[in-house]
Amino acid sequence: MQEKAANHKTDMLNIVIVGCGKVGHTLTEQLVAEGHDITIVDTNDRVIRDTTEVFDVMGICGNGASLNVLEEAGIEKADMIIAVTGSDELNLLCCTIAKKVGGGISAIARVRNPDYADELVYLRQQLGLSMIINPELEAAKQIARVLSRPKALTVSSFARGHAELLTFKIPSGNVLDGKSIMQLDNIFSFGYLVCAVDRGGKVVIPGGQFVLHEGDDITILANTRDGHRVFESLGMESHAVSSCMIIGGGKSSYYLAKQLVGQKVDVRIIEKDRSRCEEMTKLLPEAVVICGDGGDELLLREEGIDSTEAFVPLTGLDEENILLTLYAKRMPGLKTITKINRITFNDVIEGLDLGSVVYPKYITSEMIIAYVRAKQNTIGSNVETLYHLFDSQAEALEFHVEKDAPVVGVPLMKLKKKDNLLIACIGRKGKIIFPRGQDAIQAGDTVIIVTTHTGFRDISDILA
Repeated sequence: MQEKAANHKTDMLNIVIVGCGKVGHTLTEQLVAEGHDITIVDTNDRVIRDTTEVFDVMGICGNGASLNVLEEAGIEKADMIIAVTGSDELNLLCCTIAKKVGGGISAIARVRNPDYADELVYLRQQLGLSMIINPELEAAKQIARVLSRPKALTVSSFARGHAELLTFKIPSGNVLDGKSIMQLDNIFSFGYLVCAVDRGGKVVIPGGQFVLHEGDDITILANTRDGHRVFESLGMESHAVSSCMIIGGGKSSYYLAKQLVGQKVDVRIIEKDRSRCEEMTKLLPEAVVICGDGGDELLLREEGIDSTEAFVPLTGLDEENILLTLYAKRMPGLKTITKINRITFNDVIEGLDLGSVVYPKYITSEMIIAYVRAKQNTIGSNVETLYHLFDSQAEALEFHVEKDAPVVGVPLMKLKKKDNLLIACIGRKGKIIFPRGQDAIQAGDTVIIVTTHTGFRDISDILA
C-alpha cells in the first residue's frame, strides 16, 4: 500500500499542458494527484470534454501555438508549459511563444523525430527551454539497459550512471529462497542494498529479518560495475545479449538498433513497409533489415527466432506486441521486452507474465515530474531522478544535496526518518557509498532514497 504524500508549504504550480494524447493524459493524471493546478489545451473538443470529466482541470479547445489560446489558458500567470502534441515543431513553437509572454515560465517540449536527435541540447539552449524529451529515445535507452542485464525485469540508472537499481524475480530453487536479508552478505561479496520486495502485489521495504521466497520480485541497488555480479552470485546468467531481433521499423526501433549496434550486438529488424526498410538499411548499415510481416511465424523461424538471445516487438500496436511476446516466450532462454503505449489494464498485463515491460508514456512523465518537484523544492536539495517501482507502489528518488539541507553532517543513525524509507546509497565525487549508521550526508552528495511514501520534493522530506 502506498503511503500518503509528504506535506509541503510550497504552493502548487500552475501548469499548462498542450496536447492530451497518451502522454498528456498520463501527465494530467499524475500532476493532478500531486496537487497542481492544471489547464489542458487540445484541438479535439471530445478529448477536452472527456479529460475534464475525469480530472479536476480546466480545458481549452484550440491550437496551443495560438497566442489567444495560450492567453485564455492563463499563460501569463502559469509557472510551466508542457507541450506534448503529436508535432515536434508545434511543441517547440508553443514553448517559444509561451516563453515570450509568460515571464519566467519553465517550458518543456516533447521532440521525437530522429532528425533532431543530435540537436536537442542546441535547441534547448537556443530556445531557452527547461527540458526537451524524446520518449522513444528514452524507452530505447531503458530497453538497452535491460538487454545488458537480461535476467533483470527492469534496470534503472542513478548517480550519472554509476549506480543501478535491478529488479528481478527470484527463480524456483534459487539460493535466495528462504534467506533473510541479513544473510545475503554471505552471498554478495560487494557493495549492495536490497531496497524493496514485491510479494503478491504488496510492496515492502525489508528489514534485516525479512525472509525472501521464490516468486518475489526483488530490487537491489549496486554499483554499475558490479551489476553483473549480482546475477553471477546467484547462479544466473549475467552477460549482455549478443543478438537481438526487433519487430517494427519505427522511431523506437531505430533508436534501439542504433544503440545495440554501437555495443556490437547483432541486430535483425523485421519491417513490413518496403520504403521504410530501405530507409532503415541506409540509416543502420550494420544491422540486417528484413522486409516482411513480423507476425508471420514461418518468417520468424526462418530469420532465427529460436537462436537469437533477445526479442523486442516495437510495432505500433500494443496487442501485436503482447501476442508476439507470448509467442516468443515459448523459446527457451529467450529474453523478451514488450513496449506498451496505450493499454492500461495493468493487472491483466501482469497476469500474462510478459517479463520486462516498457511504457514510454511513464518514462516521459517520470522525467517531467522529477523536474516539477525540483522546481518546488526548498534551498536544501534538488530532485534529479525519479522512478516509480512496482506499479507506482514505491518511488526511488535521487536528490542533489546543498549545504543548507538539514540532513548535512548528521550521522544517519541520529536522523529521525520516516518509516518505510531507505537511504539506499550516497554518491560522492564519482564514488558510490552504501552507508552505515555512522556515515553522514555531505553537501554536494547525491542521495538515493527508496520509499513507499509519495511526493517527496526535498531531502528534508525523509525526516519524520
